[in-house]
Amino acid sequence: MTREEFISLASAGQASLRRFLLALCNGDAATADDIAQEALVNAFVASSSFRGAARFETWLFRIAYNCFIDRLRRRQIRTEPLDEKTSSAVPSADEADRRFRHEDLYRALDKLPEKERAALLLHYMEDRPVKEIADIMEIPAGSVRAYLTRGRRHIKDYLEKWKTR
Repeated sequence: MTREEFISLASAGQASLRRFLLALCNGDAATADDIAQEALVNAFVASSSFRGAARFETWLFRIAYNCFIDRLRRRQIRTEPLDEKTSSAVPSADEADRRFRHEDLYRALDKLPEKERAALLLHYMEDRPVKEIADIMEIPAGSVRAYLTRGRRHIKDYLEKWKTR
């Protein structure tokens, strides 16, 4: 794959990749962007080994998901609920409004195990089919379906509990 081909393919999937990572990182844009950048660098370095067995975007998402998991293992991603996170920088009014608008969703997603969260985000936010999610997460399709079922139930339970507060 040439450099130009890589840039073209990566550019086409970049917005979707960043959206997925932003949701995985509970709205932490800086961390999501760091992971996206790491994934793109790793993909570029490995682009000569891309054989086309999967779609390029699926391959890129797999690399990004693995970068996310590596960060979790190294504990470089904060996993506390949103209301416990602190920040030394004061967000702008627009940024604060944007974060608040999705706060319930991020809280609910934060309660999910990482694999349920990833499966739900890929399926519902990125409109990926079960087979492609299985390729990205490197798990059987039946496991993806199980994660989707459990994740939907957990999200529903959390949101119902949240409404009754």
